[in-house]
Amino acid sequence: MSSATDAELLASHCSGDPQAFTELVKRHRDRLWAVALRTTGDPEEASDAVQDALISAYRRADQFRGESAVTTWLHRIVVNASLDRMRRRAVRPWVPLPQESGEDGSRAALIDDSALADPRDAIESRETAMEIQSALSELRPDQRAAIVLVDLEGYSVEEAARILECPEGTVKSRCFRGRAKLAQRLGHLRNPPREAPVRTQDHEAVKDDSGGSADRPGPDGGEQ
Repeated sequence: MSSATDAELLASHCSGDPQAFTELVKRHRDRLWAVALRTTGDPEEASDAVQDALISAYRRADQFRGESAVTTWLHRIVVNASLDRMRRRAVRPWVPLPQESGEDGSRAALIDDSALADPRDAIESRETAMEIQSALSELRPDQRAAIVLVDLEGYSVEEAARILECPEGTVKSRCFRGRAKLAQRLGHLRNPPREAPVRTQDHEAVKDDSGGSADRPGPDGGEQ
């Protein structure tokens, strides 16, 4: 069964094989979970969305016509389930740190604290991850779904269009508008405030690397 293609597994499931759909889920559950989490911004909502999607896929497997890849079909159902859940609730101003599923199905933190030597780096990384996820949650659902698929999951615009069931131009437009909003919201992460010039007791300011002028002490030790 492990050597069977996704399409073969789905066909076997439709033929009554009780293990085929389980194998299909095992192959793709991590990425399906990641898409749901990044789309909803909430681990509980993502878990429920994936569960809803898989139940739907299990029941509607006989409707798969092979016009796209099985993974595209599965992702479409997951994205739709995630967007449905987002429409049922108000967007929260703060969301928990994103999590990912491990190979064993458990949810491990996206940031591994033990891999960071300086605890301050761990705190900063967590704050950055939370801020990025919060910014994503402020996007319109359709823009967020496009950003998640193209920029975070690495799908091509063509593939994302098939998943979202919309024209490629619509995906491009949603990505463009979503990126513009994220750039404005998160611009300070790329362009942190410049540090103030170093001052010493005898110098008013030390010349910086940009070639700007600096105050120097006069002959009597005062400013020129």
